[in-house]
Amino acid sequence: MSRDAWGRWGEADEVGALNLVGTRQVLAATGLVRQGRVVSLAQPLSKKTPVPSNRTGLLHFMDRDGGDYAAGARVANGFQFADDSVVMPLHIGTHIDALCHVWTEDQLYNGHPGSGTISTHGAKKCGVEKLPPIVTRGLLLDVAALHDAPLPFGYSIGVDELKAAASRAGVEPASGDAVLVRTGWLENQAGKPAHTVDFNEEPGIDVAAALWLAEAGVALVGADNYAIEAMPFPAGTTFPVHQRLIRDYGIPLLEGLVLQDFAALGVPEFLFVAAPLPIVGGTGSPITPLAIY
Repeated sequence: MSRDAWGRWGEADEVGALNLVGTRQVLAATGLVRQGRVVSLAQPLSKKTPVPSNRTGLLHFMDRDGGDYAAGARVANGFQFADDSVVMPLHIGTHIDALCHVWTEDQLYNGHPGSGTISTHGAKKCGVEKLPPIVTRGLLLDVAALHDAPLPFGYSIGVDELKAAASRAGVEPASGDAVLVRTGWLENQAGKPAHTVDFNEEPGIDVAAALWLAEAGVALVGADNYAIEAMPFPAGTTFPVHQRLIRDYGIPLLEGLVLQDFAALGVPEFLFVAAPLPIVGGTGSPITPLAIY
């Protein structure tokens, strides 16, 4: 298997394609802000947030609430407070995949070994805490708009459709960009009970489309689905886009984006800002990406 970005930023590198975002990209991206408007591209997180069946849903516990005071909890000088805890998978709702999330042939991105590196204690290499805050140019490639509707489940987006979406928007992916692809999958889940959401049939990009983005030098690829790539996978493959982008190119994936309302604004190029939670050894992180224009 090709290892297209290994060694590009040194043998010890754990950051990957986000190395492509430097001061030049940050300054250029801030120049895209014209109206001073900020749009969140994140799903709300709650017990109703759907996740695949192999992961637990979010659990939210109140550690201190108004009921404690009603039951006689001490009030000091009139001061009262609420406190709570959350237990959840790191790959829930809108989230980013770290470079330790997938590997093959017992090698992570940049040749870091899988054996002994990923354990019950977390990831010793390429954990999500190694990903820096992301401030760069964002591009919205609205493939669903090309069809005037959300794409069918299982639909595979090829290079030609990504190019058509880019041409329609008047943009071209370049080094350091965060490219967000709208498929309409999340829109098709609106109103469904969490347990009825099918994560095994999704529209998404194919390997050739993924390589087109990688070879353009993009730093991040995101979509409004859960897998970025089309599911079911082509025969004889398992998460081929994940393997090529994360493992071979060091490109983190941003999944579960909320793009419908933002797409309606007609802003294909914008300042993109996001910062993963620095969970040491984590394979991913819930995240709130922002589009600023």
